[in-house]
Amino acid sequence: MNSTQTITTGARRFSPRSSSSISAGRKVRSTMAQVFTGLATLAAISLLMYLLIFLLLKGAGAINWEFLTQTPAAVGEKGGGIANSLVGTFTIVLIASLMGVPLGIMVGVYLSEQASAGSAFANVARIAVNTFTGIPSIIVGIFVYITVVKTFGNFSAVAGGIALAIIMIPIIARTSEDVMRLVPGSIREAGLALGIPTWRVTLGVVIPAARSGIITGGVLAIARVAGETAPLILTALGNEFMQSSIFEPTDELTLRILKYARGPFEVWHQQAYGAAFVLVAGVAVAALLLRLATRGKGMKVQ
Repeated sequence: MNSTQTITTGARRFSPRSSSSISAGRKVRSTMAQVFTGLATLAAISLLMYLLIFLLLKGAGAINWEFLTQTPAAVGEKGGGIANSLVGTFTIVLIASLMGVPLGIMVGVYLSEQASAGSAFANVARIAVNTFTGIPSIIVGIFVYITVVKTFGNFSAVAGGIALAIIMIPIIARTSEDVMRLVPGSIREAGLALGIPTWRVTLGVVIPAARSGIITGGVLAIARVAGETAPLILTALGNEFMQSSIFEPTDELTLRILKYARGPFEVWHQQAYGAAFVLVAGVAVAALLLRLATRGKGMKVQ
């Protein structure tokens, strides 16, 4: 039999030679896609590294132990630090996380596990989540200013935390819903077949299986709000001193960077670069440590 003889199947005919050429073409396209995506990843990592190196070089003169442990110096004087801004950032982000992370996960659980297929309320909730994901943060700041700051009569870390929590909720909810939908339905059916209630299956099976993705969504949300400035101008306001209460005006790194970057003094500009480097590096290190601490603890789904 000739090696080039064609094989007839129905009305279509295939040749071994044409089949090998198609396979070669697919390999070429696959290789091109891998190269392209690899270059895109390298470009993204390079931009991040360039940003970190740029901020480090610009703010290297300001970064020292006193810079991290002292409060800001008087206007026009050298020295001073961002200790109050670091404490304020940690406080506000912690308040936002305590409010936003649980609520975001609960919304994601409802949309993924509890909402009935085709439910009008679930559809409206998804539209609301998608809308709030892209809403300008200044709108959230105005809303919290009117409803919280004016109601209680003062700016505070709590008001800033509420504003950031509102920004976090849709991000975490959307991510949680997506990753929980990736958990195979057979796992849910196995739990239900054993007589386990639906809520126990969700808490004990679905969420552990999707833990890695949920954590990633939480890290992204925290990284997003840690760099917000506009809502904090209207809620936390800022403070030149170390705050003693979460119900008082509180300084934050982005507010400090904004003030120093707009100031007339060169020492302020250098400290703004230093504070920006501390902010970016802190978020990156915190995200890395969280990923390492939770790696391998989620259920592996085949």
